[in-house]
Amino acid sequence: MTEPTVFDEIFARLTPDRIFNDARATGEGIAIAVVDSGVERSVLEEKFNAAGTPIQPIDGAVFRPTGPPLPYTGHQSSAHGTTVADIILTIAPRVKLYSADVFGPTGSCEVETVIAAIRHAIDVWKVKVVNLSLGVPEHKLQQLARRQQLLRAIEEAYFRDVLVFAAAHNEHPITRSYPAAFATPLISVDKGLFDDPMHFAYLLHEQVEFQAHGRGYLGPFAREPATSWATPHLAGIAARILSLKPDLKPFEIKTILYWLCRKGTRGE
Repeated sequence: MTEPTVFDEIFARLTPDRIFNDARATGEGIAIAVVDSGVERSVLEEKFNAAGTPIQPIDGAVFRPTGPPLPYTGHQSSAHGTTVADIILTIAPRVKLYSADVFGPTGSCEVETVIAAIRHAIDVWKVKVVNLSLGVPEHKLQQLARRQQLLRAIEEAYFRDVLVFAAAHNEHPITRSYPAAFATPLISVDKGLFDDPMHFAYLLHEQVEFQAHGRGYLGPFAREPATSWATPHLAGIAARILSLKPDLKPFEIKTILYWLCRKGTRGE
């Protein structure tokens, strides 16, 4: 029998139960930007207050392709963004949530708007995690310059120690969506169905690395499996890990997530 090495001894201590059963693993002290279609703040406050788990105040902004962001009122009526935020808060109830509304009243989104939201989240809100449960269609990035601008924004997040989670494209037969189609330096997430929403799996397939629980808990479409709901599950799990050690680098978080899958108790 091979003698255990120092790595065996270290990783033996890194178990899902030990991490997620830690009372401090709540997301406390970690800021997350939900780059999406807006968040209805009162709906979430009512839900979590009724459950006896009040959340931190939700702030945010409404972004445009050019010009400064508009104020966030908390009354953006968006089922999609609200469902995404609800999933994060269900997994990590003590995170500080920022709503980066990139659709606004028009209901449409350009790549420049997403870039503006990502940079604002990094520079102004100082987030540690960005959740992108959306995708820019490939046809909107035919111009190489636009694709490179989006990639640079993702790379900037990485070099500023901000972890970006992006929803994989939902099995579109022809086109891919960005930024999930970028191989690095983000974490792309596919949908799966698990008995426990804290379960997830490492499943490298066409640049998609992880699979997380693909159902939500709030909104008319939450029970329909989607990558939009899987992504915030893994983002919330990362926030819980970060609340135990906030100075972890993005590659360290990815390694920990991968190792937790290898332990065999995630995604069983």
